[in-house]
Order: sequence, then structure tokens, then C-alpha cells
Amino acid sequence: MRVLVTGGAGFIGTNFVLFLRENRPDWRITVIDKLTYAGRRENLSHLEGSDAYRFVHGDICDPSAVSDAMDGCDAVVNFAAESHVDRSIDDPSAFVRTDVEGVRVLLEEFRKEPSRKMFLQVSTDEVYGSVETGRSSEDHRLDPRSPYSASKAGGELLAMSYFTTFGVPVTVTRASNNYGPYQYPEKLIPLFITNAFQRQPLPLYGDGGNMRDWMYVTDHCAGLLAVLEKGRPGRVYNIGAGEEKTNREVTFSILEATGAPETLIRHVEDRPGHDRRYALDISRAEAELGWKPQVGFDDGMARTVAWYSGNRRWWESIRSGEFREYYERMYGKRLKNSERTGKK
Repeated sequence: MRVLVTGGAGFIGTNFVLFLRENRPDWRITVIDKLTYAGRRENLSHLEGSDAYRFVHGDICDPSAVSDAMDGCDAVVNFAAESHVDRSIDDPSAFVRTDVEGVRVLLEEFRKEPSRKMFLQVSTDEVYGSVETGRSSEDHRLDPRSPYSASKAGGELLAMSYFTTFGVPVTVTRASNNYGPYQYPEKLIPLFITNAFQRQPLPLYGDGGNMRDWMYVTDHCAGLLAVLEKGRPGRVYNIGAGEEKTNREVTFSILEATGAPETLIRHVEDRPGHDRRYALDISRAEAELGWKPQVGFDDGMARTVAWYSGNRRWWESIRSGEFREYYERMYGKRLKNSERTGKK
């Protein structure tokens, strides 16, 4: 199998490439990545020089770069996306460009070669919107409520239209919240872990009661591999862990794992339109793919904290650059207001 992994220098993409190298060492992998703030080529630098790995520095919205990267590939796994809700509220345009137009460029190149096996569009449980009760199955209506989730919904709907209209073998996955190694420290878990190590405040949105299903990244990677090998074109598969935790519960798990004090918690002004809960029904993936999540939350958190503890140079270099300006823009005023009102 020859696979193109888009966004392969980002968080989930990096872990997926490493998962394939370990579990399908005979496969050939090409990575294309624009290397924006969250993409780091050095994550996979130890693979360079191998005949089984190739890196292309390029944008999925650039047809020539996509043509070069996809040449000779049997399958595409599309991770490339703008992916942080807070950033989508700050600048929706970048999300529409990459998450929708980028998907179109990839699909147009993919369908030039009819023998290709699968175009796997990696999406998110956020396309279902806030789920107050029960669990979202693949047949539930989409109700995205942020520019990020709307752009992801647009990308997957466009991909499925190529299946219906052109017969392109498209499969879509919708995953719950991932965490683990190599995650850029803007998301809750890596942000709070690294802040805790540096004894900086943990800016917890609202009352901390927003609930997510937390999945360790290798479980997601195993699910995606199962889709590549067993999934049906035209099908959507939910991939989740069944590990529902409120943001407050996650925060206390991080404090316990890092030994940081509870006094670091700061309840800050909530983000606009913050979905209260996501929850996935994963029975289709279990029944059709024979896949099940393997890593429990406590085990996954221990592994994640250990990785960030052992790779301080990786994240300290990030926090000294672009991240610092972003952090001040997102949390500076919120933290000052929190101190003024005495919220803890």
C-alpha cells in the first residue's frame, strides 16, 4: 500500500505515520504538510532517508503540490485542517480555505486515477453539535455550531458528494477529542499540562462542566487503519473511546499527575457558542471493522504527562514563539478579569 498522509507533521498525522511504520512497515508513506504553526517536520525527521517515506512541503490548496505528493499513491488519509475552535472564532476564513477548498483540490487530483482504493476524510464529532443526552450515531443530522465544525462538515459533505457524483471511493470518520504526544499546546490537555509544569494559571472556560469523550491518539490511529483495510466506500464511521469527562475532571487529573496545586485553576469567561457535550455511538465501527478502543483515560493521561515531561525541549520552544502572542490574545484579558472578580 502506498499512502498519502496530508497534514502528517501535525498532532494526529504524526502519530498515524508512526503507527503505520510500526504496524505496517512494508507500506510506503508520503506526507504533505504546509508546516503552519502546528506542523513540525522534525516530528518525523528520523524517517527521512528511508525508501518507505517521503516528505513534501506543500499546501493542499495548491494543485501542483498535491499532484506531486499524490503521484503513485493508492490511498489518501486527509488530516490537513485548521482545527482549533478558538482560532476559528478569531479567523474563520483560514478554516474555510483549508477544510473545504483543500478537500476539493485533493479530491480532484484523487479521481484522476480510477484505480485508487480509498480517500479517507478525517472529520470530527463536533459536526453533530452539542448533544445534551444520548449518543450521536452516524445517521444523526449535522448541526455544527462553530466556524471550525462548520468547515469540517462542509469538507466531509463535499467528499461524500464526490462518492455519489463521480464514484470516488470516499470514507469519512468522525472522531472524538484526541490527546497524546506531539499535540500543539493550544488544546486543553497539552495547554494545562505544560502550564502546570511551569506553575502558570490553568484558564478553565466557564464552570468547567463541558463534557467530551477523550480518546488516546493511538486508539484513533488503530481505528483509521481498520477503516483503510476494512471500511466501505460511501460509509461514515464514528471513532470514540467512551471516556466522557468534564473539562473540570480533566483538569484535576492533570493536577494530580503533575503534582501541581489546585490554586492554579482560574475560571475564565467562556468561549462563544461553547458546545456543552459530545458523545459518539461507536457500534458501527466495532461491528463492521472489528475495532475497539484499548487505552483507558487514566492510562492515556499518564502516558501523555510522561511524554510532555520527557520532551520539554519540544514544547518549550513552541511556547516561546507564535504561541505566546496567541495565548495573550486568547487568555490575557480573561485571566485579568478572573483575578479582578476573584473567580477560582
